[in-house]
Amino acid sequence: MPESSRIPPASAEKKEPAPGSMEEVLIFRKLQHSFPRQFRKVFPDKLACKSVIIIPSITLDQEILGKVSGHVHYEERLLCLLMLLRMPRTHVVYVTSTPVDPVIVDYYLHLLPGITRHHALQRLTMLSCFDASAKSLTEKILDRPRLIERIKKSIPAGNAAHLACFTVTKYERTLAVKLDMPIYGCDPDLYELGNKSNSRKVFKQCGLHVPPGFEDLRNEEEIINALTELKISDPSLRRAVVKMNDGFSGEGNAVFSFAEMGESEEVKRWVSDHLQEQLKIVAGDLSYKDFMFKFQHMGGIVEAFVEGENKTSPSVQCRINPLGDCKVISTHDQLVGGESGQVFLGANFPAKEEYSIEIGEYGLKVAEALSKNGVMGRFAVDFISVKEGKDWKHYAIEINLRKGGTTHPYILLQFLTDGDYDYENGLFLTANRQTRYYFCSDNLRSDKYIGITPPDLIDIAMMHSLHYDGTSQEGVMFHLIGALSQFGKLGVVCIGSTPERAKNFYEQTVKVLDGEC
Repeated sequence: MPESSRIPPASAEKKEPAPGSMEEVLIFRKLQHSFPRQFRKVFPDKLACKSVIIIPSITLDQEILGKVSGHVHYEERLLCLLMLLRMPRTHVVYVTSTPVDPVIVDYYLHLLPGITRHHALQRLTMLSCFDASAKSLTEKILDRPRLIERIKKSIPAGNAAHLACFTVTKYERTLAVKLDMPIYGCDPDLYELGNKSNSRKVFKQCGLHVPPGFEDLRNEEEIINALTELKISDPSLRRAVVKMNDGFSGEGNAVFSFAEMGESEEVKRWVSDHLQEQLKIVAGDLSYKDFMFKFQHMGGIVEAFVEGENKTSPSVQCRINPLGDCKVISTHDQLVGGESGQVFLGANFPAKEEYSIEIGEYGLKVAEALSKNGVMGRFAVDFISVKEGKDWKHYAIEINLRKGGTTHPYILLQFLTDGDYDYENGLFLTANRQTRYYFCSDNLRSDKYIGITPPDLIDIAMMHSLHYDGTSQEGVMFHLIGALSQFGKLGVVCIGSTPERAKNFYEQTVKVLDGEC
C-alpha cells in the first residue's frame, strides 16, 4: 500500500481535551473571546448566513428537577427560537432528549411571519437522543459521539455558528469545545455568581434591599444558628425560608415556621428541637434527610420570609451581549403558588405600572455589576415587593443566570410583532407602535387533560379559534404540548392589546379545554 494512502494511527489523530481540564477551559475561553467579532458582523444582518444550535438542556440537580412533572418536555420551551427561521438564511439545529412530534414543530412554523413552512423546513434540523432518562440532555449528547457528528454535518459550510442553551454548565462547555463554537451564555466558571448566596452579595453591592438573612451556610447546625439569629433580631418573625444555592423553580426551598413557639422558649433550643417538624419542604416528596444532604452539598441561605397584605413577585429579565452592553428586555409579575407560595406558576407582562420602571432600573444595576465580572447572556432578577402605604418596597431575592420561565413567552411576542420592551416607559411596543401585554403559564394542568394528544390539542384550538392572529397581533399560543397527554400539563401564552384581554384569552382557553374534556 502506498505510504500516502495509509490511514494514520489513532495516536496521530487530534486528541480532544479531557472534560473539565484546564486545556478545555482555555479552548472554551478562546471560543468565547471570538464571539464579539461574530456578533458585530453577523447579528445585525438579517440576511447573514448563520446557524444556531439550540440545546434546551435544563442541566440542574436531576433529583430536584425530577420533582417537576413532565420535566423532559420543558425542552420544548425553547421551540420559541424556531422564530429565528424568519431570517431567510438562518439555519437552526434543535436537539432534544426524545423526538418532538412533527405536529408540534408544524404548529410553531405556522407562526412564522413572512416565511413559508417549506422554506423554513429546508433550514431546520431536528435531532434527538431517543433517551427519556433523568440524565440531562447535554450529558446524553456527550454520550453520543455520532450525534455530535450529525450536529456538525447539519451546519452549512461557511456559516457563523453558536450555541443557544437553557443553562450553561461544565457539560455545555465540553459540548461547545467538541463542536468548536461559542455559547451565547454565561461562562460556567461564573455561574456561582448567580447562586442564592452570591445573589445576596451582588444585591448588597448594588444598594438593593434584601430580606434579613445569612449566606454561605453549609449544614444543619448553621441553619439552626441562622434561624435563631433571625428570630432574636426580630421577635415578631413568623416564618423564614431555607434555600439551596442551586434550587430550581422553588424546588430547592423550604419554609420554617415559628408559629408554635412560645414566648418563654429559649430560641436556639426550640429551633433545634423543632427544625424537622416545622420545616416545610417545597418538593413534597423530598425527605428531610435528603434535603439536608443536598443542602450540605450545595450550600445555601436562610432569610426572613417577606410578609405583607399587598405583596407581589416581580422579575426583571436582562441581557448582556458579547460586547458587554446591558439591556433590560422585560419585566413580569410572577404568579407563585403551591402550599408554601414558592413555586413559579406563570406571569403577567409587563410588571405593574406602579413599579415596572423602578425594578427595571434595579435590574440594570445588577446587569452592569455582572457585566464587569464577565457575565454574558440572558438572566433574570426576582423580587418580592410589598406595598407600604402608597409606596412599594422591593426586596431582591435571587439571580437566575440562565433562561427561565419568562424567556420563551417574551421571545414569542418579540418575534411575532417585531417589537421591543421600553423599560424606561414600562411598555412593550410593536413595530407599528401599538402596546401589547400577555399572561403566560407553564402550569395549566388538570387530570381531565390527560390523554389529549398534540393533534387533539391543535384540532381543539382550531375549532375554537384558540390561536394567534397575525392581523390583530393577539391570541393564544401553546407550549409544553408534549407533556399534555401523559401529565395533563400545558403551557400557554395569551397576548392582548390590554392586560384584561390577555387574561380573557387565558380564561377562554381554560373554559374550552375543560369543556372539551
